Amino acid sequence: MNFPQFLVGMTTASFVVALSTFLATGSIWKALGWTVVTLIISQVGYFVFVIRLIYGTGRKTHR
Repeated sequence: MNFPQFLVGMTTASFVVALSTFLATGSIWKALGWTVVTLIISQVGYFVFVIRLIYGTGRKTHR
């Protein structure tokens, strides 16, 4: 997965979460809060994915 692909997916997921939360609750603040939580989780997941790629590449070259 490259960065532009991740960025499009993260933006789409954030928009869907914001819209669905707003439609369910009617609160912009709750929608904003859930969107921020979604963005944080996505960033942590991407970071873990990149670390796994780096670690996996390092292990394969040392064998």
